[in-house]
Amino acid sequence: MLLVVLLSLASLSWAESNLESSTDRLDNAGKVLREIMAAPDNGIPEEVLEHAKCVAVVPHMIKGGFVFGAENGRGVATCRTATGWSAPAFFAITGGSWGLQIGLEGVDLVMIIQNEKGMRKLLTSKFQLGADASAAAGPVGRHASANTDWKLDTEILTYSRAKGAFAGLTLSGASIRRDDDSMESIYGRHVTTKAALLGKIPAPASADAFLNAVKNAKAQAVAESGK
Repeated sequence: MLLVVLLSLASLSWAESNLESSTDRLDNAGKVLREIMAAPDNGIPEEVLEHAKCVAVVPHMIKGGFVFGAENGRGVATCRTATGWSAPAFFAITGGSWGLQIGLEGVDLVMIIQNEKGMRKLLTSKFQLGADASAAAGPVGRHASANTDWKLDTEILTYSRAKGAFAGLTLSGASIRRDDDSMESIYGRHVTTKAALLGKIPAPASADAFLNAVKNAKAQAVAESGK
């Protein structure tokens, strides 16, 4: 009996901790978007946001290493639906890179999914950037240049913010998979990534700040571009 009680308490403590962590991630993802859009000259262009099918944010992804680099982080995504933006889906991102890298750095990552093909990849439980879905560094500024090919066949545009600087980011080879623990902690039951992102379930109140940041990003970009 004592063992059962101890295991139950440990499970409850883990669930509460994971719920708090997942809720903080939603809040931080919204904060990242608001801060990026507050500096439109160095933000995501209006045209990119206008065509976005889905928006995904990884607040404070850890990126570092010596010669061999590595990325590791947890994020949250939402997609357009007929009634607005969907309930959030949680994911983890891991990957590797090769280059002369020294030190450890916290990076905010933003991914803009541009088309139906890219959205279908996001609906799956796991895919790899570059191999399963094409990805490229996104354009930065109030307007995307007409001379760039950002809106051709690229499925996902990627951005990073580190030490205040915001720029397009190349993340080829990174693996994205469903974050089961966060999905369960937020929804309290088994909810698939597909059900969440297609608007099959209502968004929890804890997602309000993040979803409002996504909704307001386009309006803010349009307003700033007219100044």
